[in-house]
Amino acid sequence: MRIDYYKEYSSRLGRDMEFKVYGHGGKPALVFPCQNGRFFDWEGFGMLETLGDYLEAGRLQLFTADTIDTETVSDVDGNPYDRVRRHEAWVTYLVEELVPRIRDINGSGQPLLSTGFSMGAYHAGNLFFRFPDIFDSVIALSGVYDTQAMYRSYMDEVVYANDPCASLSGMAWDHPYIQLFNQRNMIFCVGQGAWEEPLLEGTRRLDAVLRSKGIHAWVDYWGLDVNHDWPWWKKQIRYFLPQVIGEP
Repeated sequence: MRIDYYKEYSSRLGRDMEFKVYGHGGKPALVFPCQNGRFFDWEGFGMLETLGDYLEAGRLQLFTADTIDTETVSDVDGNPYDRVRRHEAWVTYLVEELVPRIRDINGSGQPLLSTGFSMGAYHAGNLFFRFPDIFDSVIALSGVYDTQAMYRSYMDEVVYANDPCASLSGMAWDHPYIQLFNQRNMIFCVGQGAWEEPLLEGTRRLDAVLRSKGIHAWVDYWGLDVNHDWPWWKKQIRYFLPQVIGEP
C-alpha cells in the first residue's frame, strides 16, 4: 500500500500542518481523528487493515488531517470567542489549503467523502453541512453535532456557522442546500452501549433537526452492546462504506 507523508506551511494558521495519504487513488476521503487526536491515529488503531482491500484496489484514498482541538473545541477553560475563531481559521485551512492539495494528489476530480469518529464525527459532519459543494458524502460515527458543551453554551455568528443543529434549524425551507443535501450520501450512526450516552443524545438531536427540514439522512442506532470504541467503529465503517462507494 502506498503511504505518503506531508508537512506543509499553512498561512491560515501560521504553522506547519501535517497529513498522510493512504492508497494510490479512488474516492478521496478527508479523515478526522478523535478528540485531541493526530493525523496518524487511523493508522495506529488499525484502520488500514480494516480498509486495506479498498485501498489496495484503488477504490479509496484516505487523507488524514491533523486538528488543533486542544486550542479550540477541547479548551473549555479558554475564551470561547477566541477559541471558535481559531477553529474557524482551521476550517479555512481545510477548505482553502488542504482540499486543493487533496484534489491535486488524488487527481480523480471526484467530490470528497468526509468521515470521522467521536469528535472526528463532529468535524466531518460540520464540514459536510457547511460545504456540500465540496463533499458529496459523510460517514460520521458516534458524534455530537452541536456546540453547547464545546463552548459552554456561548453563541455568536461564528459558533452558529459551526453548529450543525443550530445552523440547520435556522436554514430557510427554500435554501438551495436542502435540495443539495438530499442528493448526497449522509450516514450518521451511534451505538447505545458504554460511553455512548452523550453521543446518542447528540445524534438524536441532529436526527430531529434533519427530519424537521425534510433532509433525508440515514441515521442508524446500533444496539446496547455497541460501545464507544474502535472495534465497533471498524465494523460500522465496513458496513456503511459500500453504501457510498460500493464494494472494493
